[in-house]
Amino acid sequence: MEVIYQYAWLIPVLPLLGAMLVGLGLISMNQVTNAARKLNAAFIISLVGIAMGLSFALLWSQIQGHAPYIRTIEWAAAGNFHLNMGYTIDHLTALMLVIVTTVAFLVMVYTDGYMAHDPGYVRFYAYLSLFGSSMLGLVVSPNLVQIYIFWELVGMCSYLLVGFWYDRKSAADAAQKAFVTNRVGDFGLLLGILGLYWATGSFDFGVMGDRLAQLVESGSISNALAILFAILVFLGPVAKSAQFPLHVWLPDAMEGPTPISALIHAATMVAAGVFLIARMYPVFEDVPAAMNVIAYTGAFTAFLGATIAITQNDIKKGLAYSTISQLGYMVMAMGVGAYSAGLFHLMTHAYFKAMLFLGSGSVIHGMEGVVGHDPVLAQDMRLMGGLRKYMPFTAITFFIGCLAISGIPPFAGFWSKDEILGEAFQASPLLWFVGWLTAGITAFYMFRMYFSTFEGSFRGNDQKIKQKLKKAATIVLELETEAAATPVYGPGAMRHGELEAHDSHGHHSDSPHESPWTMTLPLVVLAIPSMLIGLVGTPYANYFEQFIFPPSETLAEVMEKTAEFNPTEFYIMAGNSVGIGLIGITLASLMYLSRKIDPNAIAQKIKPLYELSLNKWYFDDIYHRVFVLGLRRVARQVMEVDFRVVDGAVNLTGFFTLVSGEGLKYLENGRAQFYALIVFGAVLCLVIVFGVT
Repeated sequence: MEVIYQYAWLIPVLPLLGAMLVGLGLISMNQVTNAARKLNAAFIISLVGIAMGLSFALLWSQIQGHAPYIRTIEWAAAGNFHLNMGYTIDHLTALMLVIVTTVAFLVMVYTDGYMAHDPGYVRFYAYLSLFGSSMLGLVVSPNLVQIYIFWELVGMCSYLLVGFWYDRKSAADAAQKAFVTNRVGDFGLLLGILGLYWATGSFDFGVMGDRLAQLVESGSISNALAILFAILVFLGPVAKSAQFPLHVWLPDAMEGPTPISALIHAATMVAAGVFLIARMYPVFEDVPAAMNVIAYTGAFTAFLGATIAITQNDIKKGLAYSTISQLGYMVMAMGVGAYSAGLFHLMTHAYFKAMLFLGSGSVIHGMEGVVGHDPVLAQDMRLMGGLRKYMPFTAITFFIGCLAISGIPPFAGFWSKDEILGEAFQASPLLWFVGWLTAGITAFYMFRMYFSTFEGSFRGNDQKIKQKLKKAATIVLELETEAAATPVYGPGAMRHGELEAHDSHGHHSDSPHESPWTMTLPLVVLAIPSMLIGLVGTPYANYFEQFIFPPSETLAEVMEKTAEFNPTEFYIMAGNSVGIGLIGITLASLMYLSRKIDPNAIAQKIKPLYELSLNKWYFDDIYHRVFVLGLRRVARQVMEVDFRVVDGAVNLTGFFTLVSGEGLKYLENGRAQFYALIVFGAVLCLVIVFGVT
C-alpha cells in the first residue's frame, strides 16, 4: 500500500496532463484536434478513471487503518521563512478524492451525450479536466498557501465553464458575476491567511490552531483579533459555497452547460468552502464567536435558499437555490460543532444533487425536440408535465433524488440531514427550528418540481403558454439588446436532427424523448449512492463518524460518544424531520398533482411574500443598484477628477513650458550687446531694490 501513497500525486496530475495535451492540440492543430473529438474525450475520461481508481485504493487503505501520509518539498525559503509544497493523504482527503473523481467521471461520460454536436465539445472536455485537476490539487494540499493557489485555479475554471457559451450575453455576464463575487470573498480569505501567519508564524492547519489558542490565552493577541482573523478566513467559504450575502452568483451560474451545474455548482466546487472550514477547524473551534457566525450564517442561508426555490419556474435555477440551501445546512453543522455530520451531508448531497442536475439536463435534452433552441422554453417547468411516460429513466432517478433531498428514510439525505438537526438542537433550539422548517420547505419545492415536470399532462404543445413565455422573454431581450440574437446552439447543444426533430410533414416533434444511454447511465449509477450511501452513517452504527471526526478528538472519544446513542431521542427527532417533510410533499401533491388547492389563489393572498420570493428577496436588485450602478457613478467621478485635475495639472505644466519657451526664445538671439543690456538692467534693478531698502 505504501507505493500507492508515493504515487498519490498522480491523482491531480493526470487530469492536468489531459487538459494540457488537449489544450495544446486545440492551440496548435485546432481542426485536427476537433476532428478527433471522441478520441480526445475518451483520453480525458480514461485519465480521470485512473485517478478515480487510485482514489478508491487510498480510501480503502485509510479505512484499513493506514496512518496519514504527508510528502513535501521546500518550495521557497528566505531567512527564517520556509514554505513547503506537496500533498497529504488522510481520512478527509481520501473521502474528498473519491467524491470529486467519481462525480467528475460520471459527469464526463454524461457530457458525451449532452454536448454531442456542440462546436466546443473538445474545449469543454479540456476545461472539465483542468477543473478536476484544480479541485483535486486543493483537496490534497498540506497547507493554507497551497490551498489558496488551487482555490484561485478552481475559481478561474468556474469562470471559463460558466461563460462557456460566451457569445450569449447572459452567460458572459454570469461568468463575470461569479468571478467578481468570489474575488470579494477571496480577498477576505487572503487577509485572513496573512493575519494568521503574522500571529502564528505558520501555514499549517494544526499549528495555526494550537498557537492561536495559546496566544489568546496568554494575552499576546486579543480575542477580538483572533475573531477577526477567523471571520476573514470564513469569507472565502462564504463566497465559494454561496452563503449569504455572497450567494447571488450561484443561480446565475446556471447559464453554463448542465454538466457544469452538476460538477461544479452542486457536488465539488461549492463544497470546497465546507472542505476549507473542515481543514481550518483547529482554528475555528477555539474561537466560539466565529463558530456562532458560521452557524447562524449557514442557518439563514439554508432558509433563504429554500424560500426562493419555492417560486422558481426554471428547473435549473430551482435546483441552484436548493443547492444554496443545502450548503447552508453543511455550514450550520460546522458552526455548531457537528463536524462529522456536516461532511456526511456534503458526501450524500454530492451524489443526489449531481443526479438531480444531470436529470434536469436530460429533461432539457428531451424538451428541445419540442420547443427548439430557445433555452427559456426548454427549462421552464410551466411547459413540461407528463414527462414520466416519455422519459422513464430520468423520471425514476429524479424521483429518487427528490426523496433523498427531502429527508425520507432510508434514502441518503435522511441520515445526514437528521444528524445535523439533532446536533443543532443540542446547540440551539432556534437553529434547529430554522433547519426543521427549511426541511419542510425543501420537500415542498422539490416535489413541486417533480410533479410539475413529470406528472399530469404534457404542456409543451400549449401555444398560449409558449406565447406568454416568449413575450416575457422578449421584454428581457429588449432590455439587453446585445443578447437579442438567438445563439446557434443552446443549453444542451443537441444534435441538429434531435433539435429539429421534424416528421415527414416538416413539423416539430409533438413529444419529448428519453436521453441516450451516455446520459441515462450516469443517472442510474448516481441513484445507487443516493439510496444507499446514507447507511454508512446511521446512528445505530455510525461508521462514517468513526472514520471522519474532528482533529481535536480521538477515535476512543468518538466511540464513547456513539455508544451513548439514545434511541428514544433519535425517534423523536427523526419523526419530527420526516413529519415536516411529509407535510411538504402532501402540500405539493395537493397543489401540483391533484390540483385540489390552487397555488395561484394562495399567491394572490400573500402577494408581498410571493413577490419577495419570486424576486429572490430583491438581493440582485439591491446589489445592482448599490454596487454596480454605485461603482459606475464612482468611476465616472474618478474619471472627472482624472480629466479635470490630474490631466489639467499635466496640461497646465505643458502649457507653461510652451509659453515660457516661446518667450525665452526671443532672449536667446546670439547678440552680445543685447546680453550686456540685460545684465546692465538686472544690476540696475538690484541697486534700486537694495538702495530703497
